[in-house]
Amino acid sequence: MITIKHLYHCALMKKLSFILAVFFCSLCSFASVSFAQMQIEITGVGQSLYPIAVTRFLNESGLPAFVTDVVRSDLMNNGSFALVERGQTEVAENAVPDFTMWGARRAQALAVGTITPQPNGMFEVKYRLYDVVKNQSLGGTTVTVDRNGFRKAGHAIADDIVQRLTGERGIFSTRLSYVVHNGNRYQLIVSDSDGQNPREALSSSEPIISPSWSPDGKKVAYVSFESKKPVVYIHELSTGNRIILSNQKGNNSAPSWSPDGSRLALSLSRDNNTQVYVINADGTGLRRASKSSAIDTEPQFSSDGNSIYFTSDRGGSPQIYRMSSEGESVSTAQRVTFKHAYATSPRLSPDGKYMAYIARSGGFRLQLMELRSGEVISLTQTNYDETPTFAANGKFLLYATRVDGRPVLAAVSVDGYVKQVLRIPGSVVREPAWGPFMN
Repeated sequence: MITIKHLYHCALMKKLSFILAVFFCSLCSFASVSFAQMQIEITGVGQSLYPIAVTRFLNESGLPAFVTDVVRSDLMNNGSFALVERGQTEVAENAVPDFTMWGARRAQALAVGTITPQPNGMFEVKYRLYDVVKNQSLGGTTVTVDRNGFRKAGHAIADDIVQRLTGERGIFSTRLSYVVHNGNRYQLIVSDSDGQNPREALSSSEPIISPSWSPDGKKVAYVSFESKKPVVYIHELSTGNRIILSNQKGNNSAPSWSPDGSRLALSLSRDNNTQVYVINADGTGLRRASKSSAIDTEPQFSSDGNSIYFTSDRGGSPQIYRMSSEGESVSTAQRVTFKHAYATSPRLSPDGKYMAYIARSGGFRLQLMELRSGEVISLTQTNYDETPTFAANGKFLLYATRVDGRPVLAAVSVDGYVKQVLRIPGSVVREPAWGPFMN
């Protein structure tokens, strides 16, 4: 068995045991993950569900994929909507709905649409949303895609529905990255937000860990052991080009982007003790940020870029601290976590409201702290949670855990009500990172 976190920190584990020990089991060989689809099991839903009907769009039946299947699946995965049976009748975007009929079916909202082929081989997808109770239009949107873009159109429409009905920006058009381990191969995968449409960014016989999205969603930083030691890379997703960001002596680990994408924080053991450093995104300007004789690791920028949160054992046990992004030469780091005797893996929500972290509390469990009040709640009842990551709207968390003894990904809303398990049958899947909004 391989303990990834042991490889991650190597000999430093002798000094500090606060990185979660999670084991990769030896597996049989399976088909390429490019053809393996992630399955989502909904284990919890919101307190109240908004009933909505999504009809087949006009001209949809002749297409290789149904846009409305994607829309409906997204709304189901959101955990806030109840889907009303739609039938197979296609209803155009400009049709006048039968509000009485949809009201009798207890729908409060209705989405209809039209898909029109364009002369250049593209397709125009128009949809409109109606308030069934008030018998009025709520507006809609138009998406133009090629023949391979119907999933993209479905995600965009689902995002628009969420925005119009809840006032919050939808996250269906964002992307995920995660690592799949099959046999002796490790694959860094980028997928749609629902785990579908997976694409391989990197394949290696050595572990890949700690993927981190750039704020513009165009690059992913990660740690690869392909050189038989941990090295930090930045990978441009559209071209496959990548650069070595840090290959200092010792361990190079835990990259995290600043909100403006100009810098990254990372952990280096170049001076025989793991400390937090900051480096420009082009690999220049390396400087040490933390100043302790302890182990300082897992740095994360705050949403405004003014602070760096990190894990340290400087107080005797692993806890989370905050320092200026200019480093401890400006001011001494301050401890942030006090509720648990063991706290690691800070992650900050994009809106600056929350910090997620992992605490030892009857197991290693995902915690959520409201930064303004310091109030902490536990979001899970599992025992091996790790590597949390916020959705772009700050309303959901994705994390790695174990279910039935198998490593899987799981998602939970910040209120704890909506819960999902995401798994690829026959595969070990872990190290999730949720991508940003794509503007």
